[in-house]
Amino acid sequence: MLKGKTALVTGSTSGIGLGIAGQLARQGANIVLNGFGDNATPRSAIEALGVKVDYHGADMSRPAEIVDMMKFAADRFGRVDILVNNAGIQHVAPVQDFSPERWDAVLAINLSSAFHAARLALPAMRAANWGRIINVASVQGLVASVNKSAYVAAKHGLVGLTKVIALENATTGVTCNAICPGWVLTQMVQKQLDANAAAKGWTNAQATHELLREKMPSMQFTTPEELGDLAVFFCSPAGNNVRGVAWNMDGGWAAQ
Repeated sequence: MLKGKTALVTGSTSGIGLGIAGQLARQGANIVLNGFGDNATPRSAIEALGVKVDYHGADMSRPAEIVDMMKFAADRFGRVDILVNNAGIQHVAPVQDFSPERWDAVLAINLSSAFHAARLALPAMRAANWGRIINVASVQGLVASVNKSAYVAAKHGLVGLTKVIALENATTGVTCNAICPGWVLTQMVQKQLDANAAAKGWTNAQATHELLREKMPSMQFTTPEELGDLAVFFCSPAGNNVRGVAWNMDGGWAAQ
């Protein structure tokens, strides 16, 4: 379905981003990966799906590096047809103890980077009269949790940015939507589970049960592949008139 299209997925060397990149690749999209750490392993995994893959290591907190990444993708593949803004970081502390430097970093990567990438992708998308901007927000772009002021603020902002981009392009073939996951078993979440288990003397299974019981009535993690399939839907003909939604895949978290 996406053969001949190019998808750039930020924060895609592992976790949610890699899962989304993989599902888009299975539909034939060429992929530009981005992220820190090992890129050879994820690159090989995507190449095995029979598409072209490249990688750019832009630090998503630095606008100049985002400019370079978008130029790199356009030079390599012609243009970015599908932009998935997935890069994100987390820091947990009460507001009164929250480091201003950490606040700035969370907002730069979780929110401002999506603005910078989108503003650079939009001209070519509009010229082609086809494009998909998919912002990976969070259920915490819809509801809040304690000790996550910067993350919640950034994700709420990302949902708002999604709506504005959708409205500004409503009469074109360019759509913009947000995916709002609940708990996904990424390395970041596994570290939280391990910390809770160690602090309370639980097994990992107990820590997992308590984490899910508190927020997700389904009592199961959402998977990166499920999120990728939703991204594929947004890119499909059936998604042509889905515009400005914040689609939560959260096991019932926000329904409570």
